[in-house]
Amino acid sequence: MNLIQHYVGGELITGSSNRRGKVFNPAIGEQKSEVILANKSDLDKTVTIAKKAFESWSIKPALQRARVMFKFKELIEKNSEELTELIVSEHGKVYEDAKGSLIRGLEVVEFACGIPQVLKGEFSENVGTNVDSWSMRQPLGVVAGITPFNFPAMVPMWMFPIAIACGNTFILKPSEKDPSCSIKLAELLKQAGLPDGVFNVVNGDKEVVDAILENKDIRAVSFVGSTSIAKYIYENAAKNEKRVQALGGAKNHLVVMPDCDIDGAVNGLMGAAYGSAGERCMAQSVAVAVGDIGDELVSRISKKVETLKVGPGMDKNSEMGPLVTKEHLEKVKGYVDLGVKEGANLVVDGRNIKLQGYENGFFIGGCLFDNVKKDMRIYKEEIFGPVLSVVRAKTFEEATKLINEHEYGNGVSIYTRDGDAGRTFASKIQVGMVGINVPIPVPMAFHSFGGWKRSLFGDSAMHGVEGVRFYTKLKTITSRWPSGIRSNPEFVMPTMK
Repeated sequence: MNLIQHYVGGELITGSSNRRGKVFNPAIGEQKSEVILANKSDLDKTVTIAKKAFESWSIKPALQRARVMFKFKELIEKNSEELTELIVSEHGKVYEDAKGSLIRGLEVVEFACGIPQVLKGEFSENVGTNVDSWSMRQPLGVVAGITPFNFPAMVPMWMFPIAIACGNTFILKPSEKDPSCSIKLAELLKQAGLPDGVFNVVNGDKEVVDAILENKDIRAVSFVGSTSIAKYIYENAAKNEKRVQALGGAKNHLVVMPDCDIDGAVNGLMGAAYGSAGERCMAQSVAVAVGDIGDELVSRISKKVETLKVGPGMDKNSEMGPLVTKEHLEKVKGYVDLGVKEGANLVVDGRNIKLQGYENGFFIGGCLFDNVKKDMRIYKEEIFGPVLSVVRAKTFEEATKLINEHEYGNGVSIYTRDGDAGRTFASKIQVGMVGINVPIPVPMAFHSFGGWKRSLFGDSAMHGVEGVRFYTKLKTITSRWPSGIRSNPEFVMPTMK
């Protein structure tokens, strides 16, 4: 049995914990590895190592840190096939989707290569008589990332490249369901010239999460996961005086207007709802059919869902792979059962799919509900699986109101040919990331990723300039050099005369 260790101080270590977790190949439903689950002592020792590494890493010129990122980028490109296969083997998503997620992570590395430009401060000459003022951004210290199973490369790479390029040291706690990719990234960072202790991987579960939140030397925590855990991270990080960005759940809507390019809308929904088996926080899990377009939309989508090619991720013909674990498969099936019980019309039922040679895999086919109502749990709750719900709305205003009243506000899209409708939608919708004729509106690395409402706890979105601000603290200096004439002391609030 393959044993997945921690990566601390530039080497693989086992730590002091005897606890183990199981890592499966979801396509065949068999355990492929064991992962060591760290304890509080392991985490605290890692923090000590990272804190020591910060002393020298933080004072290196930004240009030198950027050169490590340039080399890291090159190594990711050279090792992209191995990284992609690691993602497929432990998560299950199809090869091209896994490769695409790696590229989206690589884009943040590319952004981090330009960190000297982004870290430049501001300068004002003569803000007062012979007084100058300027600002600079400096690293926080040891920071941590807690990442989900659905993007074992992309989400960590939305965090650590910027944090490290800004001069921090980083501790990653990846999902214990698919941790191998994180270890490979750590090894590549060392090959790129990153000093030992600057980037560390500690595998674990809630015990390590709580140790991260409680350790006083960790200055900031980044998290992506469910809303309940995001709220827990947010509350406990703040209680322990840490910065926190905690990205939670989602229930993303795609509004289909009667005037839209219906082929574009259907194809967009297919990829957005069933890509990665729906295991994306940006998955479009609700289609809002406006006016009289509902029947045609459901008819067209149902035909495509029925012919969706489900199979193992390494099969180049597969369009959708398995879910990550047997437990998650049962949870998603349970939601489909619930939707039927709640009275929604199950147009396509993927619960009983069987693949020859992969009978034990964690597979479910695409599922499609019509006539879903806003008071149903399958509408209100995040399913995180290949289940698309169609909701009917009479007007554009009704569709907008429906979305704005939902507790989540992560991503949303509208398909329309009406420029006024698109502009009004973008302005009035209460959601953090908006697409117009774009099914999955994930911002590029030089913008920032983050939702509204219960999809994001904390003030800062992820990567881009927002990421730089999150991983640095602002310092402003006001300076006057004496001319040789001494003045008398002043006992009033200083003003710029």
